[in-house]
Amino acid sequence: MAAEMAMLKPVSKFTPKLGTNCPRSQHAKFFTITMSTASPQRTTAATTAAKVSKKSGKTQIQETLLTPRFYTTDFDEMETLFNAEINKNLNQSEFEALLQEFKTDYNQTHFVRNKEFKEAADKMQGPLRQIFVEFLERSCTAEFSGFLLYKELGRRLKKTNPVVAEIFSLMSRDEARHAGFLNKGLSDFNLALDLGFLTKARKYTFFKPKFIFYATYLSEKIGYWRYITIYRHLKANPQYQPYPIFKYFENWCQDENRHGDFFSALLKAQPQFLNDWKAKLWSRFFCLSVYVTMYLNDCQRTTFYEGIGLNTKEFDMHVIIETNRTTARIFPAVLDVENPEFKRKLDRMVEINQKLIAAGQGDGSPLVKNLKRIPLVAALASELLAAYFMPPIESGSVDFADFEPRLVY
Repeated sequence: MAAEMAMLKPVSKFTPKLGTNCPRSQHAKFFTITMSTASPQRTTAATTAAKVSKKSGKTQIQETLLTPRFYTTDFDEMETLFNAEINKNLNQSEFEALLQEFKTDYNQTHFVRNKEFKEAADKMQGPLRQIFVEFLERSCTAEFSGFLLYKELGRRLKKTNPVVAEIFSLMSRDEARHAGFLNKGLSDFNLALDLGFLTKARKYTFFKPKFIFYATYLSEKIGYWRYITIYRHLKANPQYQPYPIFKYFENWCQDENRHGDFFSALLKAQPQFLNDWKAKLWSRFFCLSVYVTMYLNDCQRTTFYEGIGLNTKEFDMHVIIETNRTTARIFPAVLDVENPEFKRKLDRMVEINQKLIAAGQGDGSPLVKNLKRIPLVAALASELLAAYFMPPIESGSVDFADFEPRLVY
C-alpha cells in the first residue's frame, strides 16, 4: 500500500526476531507476531529486539516510521466523488470494462503452495533468513492494509456506485489472497502475523481521497515494477532463487498492474486532481515520498537483495525510473529521476540516515541523542527539499497508452 513522506527520523535497522534462527526441527515452537501499538513518540526510536510476552507467547514487533501503515479516508467525500448524478466525468463504460477484467480473476488458482516452500525455508540460515522474515512480515502487512481499505470502500460505495464498489471489493479479494499467501510463507519460518489483531489494534493514518488516489496508484505501480524485475532476474539467474515465492511474482504483479490501472481510471474521473498547479505539486510530492521511502528502506536491507543476486541501488533506480515513466502517463508532473543529480541526492540521504541511526544507538541520554540528531535531520530535510524543487517533467495524459513492460538492464 501507499508510502508517505516520513523521512525526518531514522529508519530502524533490522534486528533479529525470535524464531528466525530456529534449527531444523519438526517440533520447533510456533510464534504469532503482533504489531506494537506504541505511541508515535516511542515508535520514532530504532526498532528494539523482539519481545516475547510470557502470558501470550506472541512475538511483539515495534513499529517504525516506515513500517507499512493502515489507511482510512473521508468516505462521505468518496461517495460524492463517485455519485454519477453529481460527477458527470465518470466514465461508467470504462469502469464496467475494468470490472469484467477483475471478475475474470486470472489468479484464482495461482497461489498454490507445495513442499518446496518449507524445504527452502529450512535451508535458509543466517542474516539472509533474518532479513527474509522481515520481508515477508512487511509485505504481508502492506497487502493486508490494502485489503482493509479496499474492503471498506467496496462496502461504502455499494449504493452510490455499485460498479466501482464491486471493483474495490474484488481488489480487496486480491490483497487478501496476497496477504494470506505471505502469511503462510511465514509459517515456514515458524511465525505468523496475527491479522485479526492488526485489524483491531493498529493505528490508522487518515488520507484525503485525492491523496489516496495519488499514493495508492504509485504504490501499486511501483509494486508491479519491483515484482516483475525480481521475477525476471531470478528466472534468468536461478542459482539465486532462495525461496519459491518469487516464482509466483509474474502473475502476482499483474494484480498490482490492474489495481494501478483502476486508480488511473479513478484519477481520470476526477480531473480536478490532475489539471491545476496544486495537482502538479502534490504529484511530485507523492512521487518523492514513495521513491525516497523505498530507497532508504532497501539500502538498509542490502543483505536481502545481495542474497538474491541484485545490486540494491541499481535495482531501486531501475524500479524508480520505470515507475516514473509509467506515472508520467497520468500525473501532470513527475520528478526528473533520470537526472544523475537525483540519484546523488538519494545517496546523500542514505548517508545521512545512517548517521541518524548511529546517533540514536549506543550510550547516552535521550537528550544528548536528540541534540546529535538535530543537524542531521536538518541536512536530510535540506536534501529532500532540494530533490523536490529540481526542475520537474511536465507530463500527464487522460488516455491509456499501449504499454509493454520491459527491463532496462
